[in-house]
Formats: sequence, structure tokens, C-alpha cells
Amino acid sequence: MLHLGRLRMLSELGRRGTIAQTAAALGYTPSAVSQQLALLERETATALLERVGRGVRLTPAAEDLVRHAEAAMAELERAEADLAAAQPELRGTLRVASFQSVVLALAPAALDILRGRHPHLDVEVMQREHEEAYRGLLAHEFDLILGEEYPDVPARRRDGIDRADLLSDPLCLVLPSEGPLSRRPERLADLSDAPWALDPEPMSTGRWARAVCREAGFEPRVRFESPDPLLHAHLVRTGHAVAFIPALLADPHLAGLTLAELPDDPHRVLYTAVRSGRAAHPAVGAFRAALSEALEARRPTPPEWGAVLAG
Repeated sequence: MLHLGRLRMLSELGRRGTIAQTAAALGYTPSAVSQQLALLERETATALLERVGRGVRLTPAAEDLVRHAEAAMAELERAEADLAAAQPELRGTLRVASFQSVVLALAPAALDILRGRHPHLDVEVMQREHEEAYRGLLAHEFDLILGEEYPDVPARRRDGIDRADLLSDPLCLVLPSEGPLSRRPERLADLSDAPWALDPEPMSTGRWARAVCREAGFEPRVRFESPDPLLHAHLVRTGHAVAFIPALLADPHLAGLTLAELPDDPHRVLYTAVRSGRAAHPAVGAFRAALSEALEARRPTPPEWGAVLAG
């Protein structure tokens, strides 16, 4: 009988690419991972790893074994979901990875709903960026992730993942209510000389923001670079920058700012994603239902300033 724990290590090594990263993801030492994979090779009487420079990669036989292992792990998760559904009360821990704007806007209300309905279900929420969250989901570090997809920057669809879209959220220009930057431009290009607060360019949000400015005919003068939308809002509120911010954060975090609808009315899509084997687990269903209910209570609306900026 093959050892499922060792198969999981092999699967994680296929995703991470190095023994060190695999060990860090699973909470082992690199030497322990190497020893377990060596045992797996002896169990299977098959070469599973081959040297590539200073690293290793999976052999074709190992890749085939990983596909079987992931199918087996998904089936075990479906069995766990069936057992949990048969219990009279929902218990246990649900581990969630999310990015900041959803934690700010929806998570507290969703957690209140869950606490009232399922007091013995513990929810742990950790802030993670998109790729790190997906890696943690596939490594079984998280049970569910909250993701976002920006226009023209599609999220990569992955095998073995169950995705459910939550919301199409308008993306807005935000300006100070007072001071030199508070004037309402007729075109986005009128802000070509303004200082901007944007997400870092390696992030999908940062790439999208710069693409919007370039489409309008200018390169933004990025004076503040941070993935923190509340910092962006604070810099705008104090008159130091202009920025793009999702409408979901408008109340109450954007109080005192002017919102404008952008050309072509872009939206981001918020979604939840779980491993396919985990999708039927009652804890996942309860959390998704609580998020949807929290969203209905504060669904974002278009900016109050109705004029649409020209590109």
C-alpha cells in the first residue's frame, strides 16, 4: 500500500519545484522530505526524481503517480465531507486565505452570520496574495480562498479547483474632496501630471491600473506604491495622490473622497475557490452562504458622481 503522506510530498514537490520549498510548505525539514521521497522510490521500485542542476524534477512516472495521488486525496476529502454532513452539528476549523479588501468589506459580517448559525465552527482568516493563496490551497494549508480577477488580467484556471463567483465590483477613480487634486477632470488623461497611489506592478491589480492609464495615453507618475487600499485612500483623502479603488470599499472606508466612474465601466470579479474534493463539505457551503448574505447587505453601487470620464 502506497503511503499517502509521501505521495502528498511528491505532489507538492511537483508544484513547488524544490525540496526546500516543499519542506517549508508542509512543515518539514528538507532532509525529512528527501528521506520520505527516497522511501517512496523504494516502495514503488521506480525512479521518481531526476537531477536538474542543483535541483530536482519529477520523472514522467512520478507525474503519472501524482495524478493518481491527487485523485485519491480528492476522494478522501469527499468522504470527509460526507461524514461531516452526517453530524448533527457543524464543528471543526475552516482555514481561509483572503486579500485585504474582502477581509475589510465582507469577512466581519460573514463571521457574525456564521457565529450565530454554527457556534462550534472556527474560522481562521489569513491575508495572502493571489498566487500564494492558491499554492496554500493546493498544499492543503487552506480550505478556501477568496480571489479577485481584474479586467484583461484573467486568473489562471486550475484543474481540481471548484470556483464560485461572488460579485462583479465596479472599479473607480478616487479624488480628494478638497485641494489642488480635487478638480473633476473631463478625461482621465487630464490626470497625467497627478501623483498616483497604485499597487505594485507585479500584482495583477498594479498591471491593470497602469494599463488603464496607458490606454488613456499617459504613463502614471507613481509616487506611492503599496498593495494596501486603505493607504491609497488615506493618501487621496489627505490630498497627496489620486488612485483607483473598488467600489466595495466605498462605505465607510472612502468617506470624504470623490468617486468617478472610469471609461468602459471596468469591474473586478470576486470569487471563492476550494479544492474540488472539498466543495461539498458543509463548512465550505456555510461560509459561502454567509459571504453571499453579507454581500447582499452591502452590495456596491456605482459612484455618486455619475459623469463617466472619457478615456
